Amino acid sequence: MKYDETAIDPSVPPSGAGCVECDQTGGWWFHLRRCTACGHIGCCDNSPAQHATGHAKASGHSVICSFEPGEDWFWDYRTESFMHGPALASPTHRPVDQPAPGPRGRVPADWQAKLHP
Repeated sequence: MKYDETAIDPSVPPSGAGCVECDQTGGWWFHLRRCTACGHIGCCDNSPAQHATGHAKASGHSVICSFEPGEDWFWDYRTESFMHGPALASPTHRPVDQPAPGPRGRVPADWQAKLHP
C-alpha cells in the first residue's frame, strides 16, 4: 500500500532531539512522536502536555511516527489506526543517551503520578 504523500515527507528531518514545546517551556515528556509532514517532535498523549496531538490538531498534519529507539510504527489521526510508512530522514529516534521520561534534569520525582492514562 502506498503511503499518503501529503501526510508523509520522507526527506524532512526531525525538528530536534526533544519535544519542541516542552523544551521552550522547561517541561518534560514521557515518550516522543514525530510529525511525518514537517518533522515536528512532540510529546506523546501519556505526557502531561500532549504536544504531538496538539500539533496534529493545530497544523492538520495527520500522521505521526514514534521517535523512540527500537520503534518503527506510524499512526494516522484521521483513521485512528496504525499504518505503514517509508524510511524517514535521520535521525529516526531520540538520542539513546537521553532517558525516557526526559530530558534528564527536568523530570519530577513523582512523574508517574503526572502521566495521562
